[in-house]
Amino acid sequence: MVTMRSRGEVAALVDHTLLKPEATEADVAALVDDAADLGVFAVCVSPSMVSCAHKAVDARPERLAIAAVAGFPSGKHLPVIKAREAAVAVESGADEIDMVIDVGAALAGNFAEVAADIAAVRTAVPGVVLKVIVESAALLSLADEHTLVAACRAAEESGADFVKTSTGFHPAGGASVVAIEIMAGTVGGRLGVKASGGIRTAEHAVAMLDAGATRLGLSGTRAVLDGLG
Repeated sequence: MVTMRSRGEVAALVDHTLLKPEATEADVAALVDDAADLGVFAVCVSPSMVSCAHKAVDARPERLAIAAVAGFPSGKHLPVIKAREAAVAVESGADEIDMVIDVGAALAGNFAEVAADIAAVRTAVPGVVLKVIVESAALLSLADEHTLVAACRAAEESGADFVKTSTGFHPAGGASVVAIEIMAGTVGGRLGVKASGGIRTAEHAVAMLDAGATRLGLSGTRAVLDGLG
């Protein structure tokens, strides 16, 4: 059974996202205006767009958090590069960092390597909300539930604040109810759970929240919220 949720309740959990490679500064400024109008929690942008987003946020009376990605979208960057990318984004005005793990390391069972990668970013941005993107669809389709659980445990052990399903760029897919249930069950309320990737309807968004998500990453935010009335 799907829980009834208000537009405002859902909006307050949304990271309004623009990570397209063709995004311009004008697009980011428009994203911030749209986010303020929609009443969402945050905007999520590429590292090179943080300064632009920060300028746009500062020009508005509404308080919006700014999230930036690191190691996006492949996760195959060296830990030192991810860490520096995250640090520069924070220096430019980011309040939160969404980093991508090395999915191949997780699939190979190298969870010490996964944890060290996350820890490097955690050390580089102390006090900043850190969300760890585990590409849940890839882990479930190419391995199994145990691999997803182990990735979430590595994130928790390394100081993450959230585990996050997806970049939205992996061919395996985005968020699913099954993945959210596994992730929420693993972190047990100690960490937040962000559902992202392919959430395009109000029904899908609410299903993610009902499954245990505590934050949503949406690019089509207005259409989702309009579905809530």
